[in-house]
Amino acid sequence: MKRGSPLLAAAFLALLLLTLAPIAHAAAPARGAVAPSFTLPTATGSVSLDSLQGNVVLVDFWASWCVPCKSSFPWMTAMHQRYGPKGLAIVAINVDKSRKSAQEFLEKHPAPFIVAYDPDGKTAKAYHVWGMPTSYLVGHDRAILFSRSGFDPKHAKDVEAMIAQACAR
Repeated sequence: MKRGSPLLAAAFLALLLLTLAPIAHAAAPARGAVAPSFTLPTATGSVSLDSLQGNVVLVDFWASWCVPCKSSFPWMTAMHQRYGPKGLAIVAINVDKSRKSAQEFLEKHPAPFIVAYDPDGKTAKAYHVWGMPTSYLVGHDRAILFSRSGFDPKHAKDVEAMIAQACAR
């Protein structure tokens, strides 16, 4: 391969990501840790984790360019409908630099739950987010009960069971 070829660059990037991914993931707030506080703008005002105290909160980081997010939004809508009356709040935190990109995504994938905006990525950094989407299930006491990077419909039932259990406490 020639030096500077796109294939060589792609191979190097893939190797770098595989090397750093476990390090980045290990730095994420651990199960049982207190979820980092945040106050972020929404389309109609703002939302803070403190304002949701007493609820089980699914904090989901997403971006308009994220392909798995297209599948996670309908699932989160179903969770909102099913468990919202039982104490689940969902805060989908968009990390796009442009709110216009997020709005175009939301036109195609509506969200009946709270959508917040983190264009500077400060909240994503506090949660050590390294992939899209990344979700955290936060208990009534603000302890992190579960986290996962990515969305796979095959695992959705397992996550739903954790939500149901947390809401029943």
